[in-house]
Amino acid sequence: MVATPSSPAGSDDALTTPRSGESARAGYGAVFSVQEFRAIFAAHVLSMLGSVFAEVSLAVLVFRQTGSALLTALVFALGFLPYALSGVLLSGIADRYPPRRVLVACDLLSAGCITLMAIPATPLAALFVLWCAISMISPLFTGTRAASLADIMQGDLYVLGRSLVRIVSQSSQVIGFGLGGLALVWLSPRTALYVTICTFLSSALLLRLGTHDRPARVSEGGPMMRESIASAGQLLREPRIRALLLMWWVPPMFFVVAEGAAAPFADAAGAGSAGFGLFLAAMPTGTVASEALTATLLGPAARDRIALPLAAASLLPMAAFAIHPPLPVAVALMLLTGLCAAYTLGMDTWFVQAVPEEMRGRAMSLLGAGIMTLQGLGMAVGGAIAALVPPYAVICGAGVLGTAGVLGVLRSVRRTQAGAVSPA
Repeated sequence: MVATPSSPAGSDDALTTPRSGESARAGYGAVFSVQEFRAIFAAHVLSMLGSVFAEVSLAVLVFRQTGSALLTALVFALGFLPYALSGVLLSGIADRYPPRRVLVACDLLSAGCITLMAIPATPLAALFVLWCAISMISPLFTGTRAASLADIMQGDLYVLGRSLVRIVSQSSQVIGFGLGGLALVWLSPRTALYVTICTFLSSALLLRLGTHDRPARVSEGGPMMRESIASAGQLLREPRIRALLLMWWVPPMFFVVAEGAAAPFADAAGAGSAGFGLFLAAMPTGTVASEALTATLLGPAARDRIALPLAAASLLPMAAFAIHPPLPVAVALMLLTGLCAAYTLGMDTWFVQAVPEEMRGRAMSLLGAGIMTLQGLGMAVGGAIAALVPPYAVICGAGVLGTAGVLGVLRSVRRTQAGAVSPA
């Protein structure tokens, strides 16, 4: 079944959402003309800043209390691992309750958890439990927000809106951690957590006042967890949706192997912390540039045409690490990998067309949960293997194996594409 993006009838939406025919020739400026998107975008910027500040502050706090690199690394690992559990067991919330209520509640719960973390008397074990709780809230929030964008904006405006959200997420890797580290020069880790509380509360306020109160997509059903698990199974049994989910999941799992091996690679190259940071920043920088340029210069049809070729080639620069490149070449290769990320703009259109509207929130939650979980797995495996073999070989192996895996997924995407129904 194919569902087209829709928004509730009413004069407000008619005034704020351009017609899909216009959006085919529009750029990012037209996206910001949608009042509700402006509120969602501002809230996203705040919540991303809050998440980065919280992660950096907690990592520094744990290291200062314990001196343990392992426990400090666990802070970052817990940002990935709970996604799978939450995305499968709680995804039904995204469709069963009004989206605005879910988004605001997620922000308030996150702010509450951070408040408890900021209390000096909170024990170390409780810090990990609270951080795990925030990580479980995150896929529900991102899935509900992604589904809401399809309600608010139609046609290419939805794709461009999703692109802007991803640009902010990628930019946070380049800018956010630097700002977080800089803030901790003047602030204690627990004081910095109060900044995070303010960002989550501000995000909740923006979403509450800046978005319409749309009804839930489905009425009350059976037990929440059972229904969520059943929905995940239903989505994965549908060949077209399963192929697109794998196309979302597989490439990032191999991309992050390079990040997991970044520290030993920079050390082996004698590049120090500056080289390490430059290596890590290269791929997100390329991703932001590719998203912005592709969205600005190409129309929807052209983005659809380049999606599969770009995805097929996306991991080949990592395979080129077989030559054991010096750091400048390695940075260029990672930048090139990021520049291939424009394939996601075509996938946004295909996925929202393939998923039934009443399952949109659950599908988006599952999509995000799979990406984050497999990224965490890929980073951990890459880092572990890099302790045993040369890091350039680890990155090369990820590029070769990843390319083989992506080509297999793309065959399924092409096969199911023939039967996909175009939106009306």
